[in-house]
Amino acid sequence: MSDPRMSDPHLLALSFATRDDSEELARAELYGLLSSLWLAPQQVVDAEAMRVEGLDADAMRKRIAVLERSEQVAKAALNDLQGTLRDREEEIAGVRADLAFYGRLVGGAKREGLAVNALTLAQVSGSRAWNFSATLTQNFKRGPETTGKLTLAVSGVRDGKLETIAWKDLAQQSDNAGIGYAFKYFQQVGGTIMLPEGFEPNRVRAIADGDGGRSEQEFPWDDAAKAEEKDNVRQ
Repeated sequence: MSDPRMSDPHLLALSFATRDDSEELARAELYGLLSSLWLAPQQVVDAEAMRVEGLDADAMRKRIAVLERSEQVAKAALNDLQGTLRDREEEIAGVRADLAFYGRLVGGAKREGLAVNALTLAQVSGSRAWNFSATLTQNFKRGPETTGKLTLAVSGVRDGKLETIAWKDLAQQSDNAGIGYAFKYFQQVGGTIMLPEGFEPNRVRAIADGDGGRSEQEFPWDDAAKAEEKDNVRQ
């Protein structure tokens, strides 16, 4: 016996429409299910990648901090080492200077005469005055005590012209024949000079003149001004 709904064209159309809708709905549900199954693992993977990336970035920041700190430590150590090397070089230079100084005093078979061994200059603060100290020597084998006078002469530029300032102008005393000395082996002789206004010194010449002979030694002004005697030689 046939179903009366199948003989009705309206019911038959409705039946086909319902069937099509059901199929579309099923396909939609299936697509959604498949999409969720595909997207869910992808989201998990992305989240895990982000977490790992975050861990890598944090580790890299820590690594960079460690490297920066290591670089700072290395630079500090290098600076300390360079400072130590400079100190050692200065000590070696000082020892060599001392050896040369005492070697001159001891001397060899030859009796060496009077010599200006060193000269240092120090400016008097807030003035054009300079204190000086000259070290005079003669050979141990020279014999008797030597006496005489030490004077200075300074060469430089004033008003664009070369000029040499004599001792009487540096000492500002016309009757000052020089700084007296009297020694057998060595002596430090000191005094004060005054540079004229507008004068730029370049070189200074020390002249020792006495019964032991005459000795002249010229020094660059800047070298003498910067020189520092680490060990003060005393008679």
